[in-house]
Amino acid sequence: MNETDIERLLEKFDNSGLQELKIDGNGVDVYFSKLDKQTVVNQAPAASTEAEPVSASAKPKASENTMVKASMVGLVYFAPSPDKPPYKEVGDHVKKGETICAIEAMKLINEIKSPVSGIITKRIVSDGEMVEFDQPMFEIKED
Repeated sequence: MNETDIERLLEKFDNSGLQELKIDGNGVDVYFSKLDKQTVVNQAPAASTEAEPVSASAKPKASENTMVKASMVGLVYFAPSPDKPPYKEVGDHVKKGETICAIEAMKLINEIKSPVSGIITKRIVSDGEMVEFDQPMFEIKED
């Protein structure tokens, strides 16, 4: 994939309804995102030139829990596969940047990372549920 191909792909991505696009293979790692770095979580970068993971939180008042919101429309999953244990359960301690769930959008799995370190106090959605952009999914009590 040359620079012209990447520019053409970026233009098509900009004109599409996609929020994120990641292509890995044949020595090429490309990642595009329309998501605001301050408000959403994306997949961990596959190459050093990609954007760094960002958080999906609305910073509430200091006395309230942090709300982790969906970064895109899709199906939310709490485990990497049906036969594997969940990423995190209510009551578990999570570190900033640790995967807490995944959202499947257009057959792509997007890992959602914790924006803060703390204890997961509540799951607001159910496993396999369709979530909307910016819909609250978790509450985390910060350390």
